[in-house]
Amino acid sequence: MDITSLGITGVAVITVICYLIGQAVKVTGLDNKYIPVIVGTTGGILGVAGMFLMPDFPANDYMTAVAVGIVSGLAATGINQVVKQMGGGGSE
Repeated sequence: MDITSLGITGVAVITVICYLIGQAVKVTGLDNKYIPVIVGTTGGILGVAGMFLMPDFPANDYMTAVAVGIVSGLAATGINQVVKQMGGGGSE
């Protein structure tokens, strides 16, 4: 079975984009407590876009697309915390 048949590539794309947006927000000086909200919202928007733009996206309706996007966006925050906890993160 090929990984693209699971629709995971679309989810990974959203996670990477949201991670980069979170990093960009971090350097703006905005309070870090807003980063999960920003990446979650961005993920939801990208989820809906992914439903239309990616044929293998794992959602066929708006609610599921938004949910997949939000979870993917918030996963970016989790990835950041894993890197930070393992010693490669630097400051908040």
